Amino acid sequence: MLSEQVYAHLRDAIMRGDFAPGEALKPQDLAAEQGVSLAVVREALVRVVGEGLADRLPNRGFAVPAFSDRRWQEIAEARRTIEPLVLRMSIERGDVDWEARVRAAHHRLSRTPVFAPEEGEYVSSAWSEAHRVFHRTLLEGCVNPVLLETFDRLWSASELARRWSAHRTPDRDHVGEHRRLEEAALARDADAAAEALVQHLTLTAAGLTGRTHQEPAEEA
Repeated sequence: MLSEQVYAHLRDAIMRGDFAPGEALKPQDLAAEQGVSLAVVREALVRVVGEGLADRLPNRGFAVPAFSDRRWQEIAEARRTIEPLVLRMSIERGDVDWEARVRAAHHRLSRTPVFAPEEGEYVSSAWSEAHRVFHRTLLEGCVNPVLLETFDRLWSASELARRWSAHRTPDRDHVGEHRRLEEAALARDADAAAEALVQHLTLTAAGLTGRTHQEPAEEA
């Protein structure tokens, strides 16, 4: 239970932005702060590494990933390749119940505050969850659980980068981007929906690097 508590605390702290990109995660300091043993902290750190929220560096301990980490662009490329295709399937196969769920998910997202002062500088947990549900609901019309599991894995892997990107591009029109996605999907305009989704994902990746997806990512 101690390891679970330390893991949850560490994960939330990284998501809130308590640790800067590239900052070292020192087991001794974390153990002293939480009043637990080094073994408990290391177990929690290994779990955080497994979620992609930290790196284990040879002979250098643990650290939060950097903005320039190549993985963020690789994940973005994977999402731009897979999700528009799944969205097209969803638009083709989705029924009236799917349409209603898309509309409800978008309504909840549009009414959820993006930031909560008590949660730090990054987007709030409530908005993050509403955001995930909206994007997943858009794809659920594909009725293919394997593709949806792939979406879930990629979404989890990109959560930290997504929060960083939103923090670095505060003037981005998230509301308009999501509205265009909803409207195109419900109009059964697969081309417009896929294009809007690619643009949406590209802007998230570019928020970390300033590059568009056509430009090669630098080595981390």
